Amino acid sequence: MFRRTATSMKGSSFLHVIKLVSPFVTVVVLQAAIAGFSLEVMSSVRAYVAGEAMWSRSQKNAVYFLNLYLHSGDASQFTQYQASLAVPIGDEFARWALERDPVDVETARIGFLQGGNHPDDVPGLIWLFRYFNGVSFLQDAIREWAATDPMLLELSVFGEVIRSELENGAVQDANRLQFLSSRLSELNTQFTVHANRFSTVLGEGSRAIKLTLTGINIVTAATLILLLIWHTRRLVLQRQAFEDALDAEKERLVWQASHDWLTGLSNRRAFEARLQSELDVAAAGSLGLILLDLDQFKNVNDSCGHLAGDRLLCQVSHLLLQDRHPRDLVARLGGDEFGLILPQCSPANALDIAERLRRSLELFNFAWDDRCFAVTASIGVTCIADTNTTLEGAMRRADAACYRAKEKGRNRVQVDGGRADVVVVAARPREIARA
Repeated sequence: MFRRTATSMKGSSFLHVIKLVSPFVTVVVLQAAIAGFSLEVMSSVRAYVAGEAMWSRSQKNAVYFLNLYLHSGDASQFTQYQASLAVPIGDEFARWALERDPVDVETARIGFLQGGNHPDDVPGLIWLFRYFNGVSFLQDAIREWAATDPMLLELSVFGEVIRSELENGAVQDANRLQFLSSRLSELNTQFTVHANRFSTVLGEGSRAIKLTLTGINIVTAATLILLLIWHTRRLVLQRQAFEDALDAEKERLVWQASHDWLTGLSNRRAFEARLQSELDVAAAGSLGLILLDLDQFKNVNDSCGHLAGDRLLCQVSHLLLQDRHPRDLVARLGGDEFGLILPQCSPANALDIAERLRRSLELFNFAWDDRCFAVTASIGVTCIADTNTTLEGAMRRADAACYRAKEKGRNRVQVDGGRADVVVVAARPREIARA
């Protein structure tokens, strides 16, 4: 059983840790994914820029070597022309393969490799074309790229025409030679225009992508920071709430240790501690001590039950707290016994307070269901001005006075030290039944 409990606690702790760190893990993974995506996009765009440079250089070389071949008839120069022309043609085949439905990835890979692209860049070239060809800048670049297809075809045909003419010997017609050379120059110019536009569009797109991805990374980083702040604040608030709850629980335990659970008054322990502290400074002024015991409280408990008795004790507690000074202490010492500590209280004032308490209780009627009970109390009063008086001695004197009040007929105030009793009213019935 204990093993199962320990395992369950470990499982709950693990789940709590997962719950705490999951937002951070999610944002970090998202940040890493965005960073990886950003690198892949930028790498693929860079590959297209590098491929365009290779394409443009090879196209110019093809025109250059074909022009040399036109004037010299050297077969090696025609071979170099064919090798240079193979680069833009390979890129053209790759684009056609990617524009098919379905996409022919293998043909596109072979075409890009023929176009002189690095093997590690080819997957990125294919990925960017397939999934981002709808992006405006890439659409414009592809449009410029496709616009060179007729020129490549014309250049290829042009090369074959020149070779067929040179098979019969050098071109003797100066006008014919001038026309062919001028057309090659025009093709080169047209190629250059589209290549420059392609390069410009890719550059603008690359900068736009960089700004966009930078913004996304900044937003994600800011989100992570805000999440960290929010989570930290949440943990701080939870800790503060826990500390507040712990302090409240400590205060509750301290209060319970010094108060009666039923009436909310101080208990005997707190009463005796306070009395001892007042006795230690009794020279500062007379200290009044009152012990009060309810008369015939047992009758209420026996006839109406403990719930009625508890209600009576609470109502008596409220009566005892009325008109008390802030320094006075009222406590329930146990059962139906109460005590009052009256600091800096003269004997006359202590006697007056005790009599007023007796009178208030006498005038108070306790009603329960269809019955009404008269409430009286036997009260013992002692006044202490001697710092040598002990706690036990003070309690014994007040308790003895209270006991003598009971012996003399209850519902009266008895002063310690043999002083005369306070005049009391005539005895009243203990219980009055309602009609």
